[in-house]
Amino acid sequence: MHEYSVVQALLEQVEDLAKENQASKVTKIVTKIGVMSGIEIHLFEVAFNSFKEKTICEEAEFIIQIQPVVIRCNSCGEENTLEKIHYCCPECESTNVEVIDGEDMYLMSLEMQ
Repeated sequence: MHEYSVVQALLEQVEDLAKENQASKVTKIVTKIGVMSGIEIHLFEVAFNSFKEKTICEEAEFIIQIQPVVIRCNSCGEENTLEKIHYCCPECESTNVEVIDGEDMYLMSLEMQ
């Protein structure tokens, strides 16, 4: 389960940011996880809830925003959000597309005290 190592890295990043901003407590963490990131959301939440104990994030509200796949067509230039994972432009049906969002995980924002 690589979700555990991802959560540990996230908590380290959050703790570093809190120290940089002289915060003693993190009250809210917002992440964005792409559907193609390879992260199992439920396992990610379980890992976060397990590892946050006795950290600066212990009482933090944890919000996960799910990011669908967004593609840009290299043939017609249109950007589209895909309902299902099918790498084909819905406008011109070209398969010459580039994924521009939905494959990564990001720390979007923190609220600290």
